[in-house]
Amino acid sequence: MAYLVRRILQTIPVLVLTSLFVFLLLHLVPGDPATIMAGPDAEPEVLEAVRKDLGLDQPLPVQYVKWVGHVLRGDLGKSQVSGLPAWSLLLIALPATLELTLAALFLALLIAVPTGIVAAIRQRRPADLAISTFTAVGLALPNFWVGILFILLFALVLGWLPPAGRADFARDPILALKHLILPAMTLAIPQSAILSRFLKASIVDVLHEDYVRTARAKGLAEARVIARHVIRNSLIPVVTVLGMQFGRLLGGAVIIESVFAWPGVGRLMLKAIGERDYTVVQGGLLILVMTFVLINLLTDLSYGLLDPRVRTIRQRG
Repeated sequence: MAYLVRRILQTIPVLVLTSLFVFLLLHLVPGDPATIMAGPDAEPEVLEAVRKDLGLDQPLPVQYVKWVGHVLRGDLGKSQVSGLPAWSLLLIALPATLELTLAALFLALLIAVPTGIVAAIRQRRPADLAISTFTAVGLALPNFWVGILFILLFALVLGWLPPAGRADFARDPILALKHLILPAMTLAIPQSAILSRFLKASIVDVLHEDYVRTARAKGLAEARVIARHVIRNSLIPVVTVLGMQFGRLLGGAVIIESVFAWPGVGRLMLKAIGERDYTVVQGGLLILVMTFVLINLLTDLSYGLLDPRVRTIRQRG
């Protein structure tokens, strides 16, 4: 519990710096929100009134403090294009992004865990060569290009899956699953390649540890040695990479959602960028970054569950 509290307290400065970065990033982008709202032909007096209404006439530190205060109250501002609350727009799009990201993470683990284990156990054999080729290709190909190929093959040529859009699982789970497969697989392939390589390297290192040789010397079956002593102790570096890859999945979803017309936060943000809708872009960035920070916090806290030595070191510290 002491470590949990200390780790959460260490996250607070990260959140503050993150919010500052998100706030300043949007103020460095060319363009004037007041001009967008009032129109390019608006009189100077109208532009000044709009700036005053938005608080843009105040110094940046004052704007930042007020913005943080509104965020802490759950107010991300209003869309400068539609006039709707930014939080309501993001709240509608967020479930779609989380659904796509979690599905891609599940598929990545489904591919990476068996391929990483097989590649480590069957080093320098045909299985290892085939898996290494897959991971190299998965890392080399841009995921948006893979997504376009998937649409051409599975939607247009074979007609097995819909090319774009999203369906509701509550109404038609089969149709929703069909819509989810292509974008999730597109996101999962590069992540599975990364995780597979890390898992293979971690297992290879653990296989040379003394306790593994001792377990074999005791006469334990090889399958039991791998399952009980090798895989679990190989998971800590993989869990670290997994937490980082979740952030990459969120970032990759911004592009993939546009390719597959997936109605998530990424597609909403790209549309808002094109319309110079700074409030929605700011809120979307903040939600994605905060989600990434939270996932990394949970990843760090999970180390102690995987390896008792981590708990011992933390207690001594």
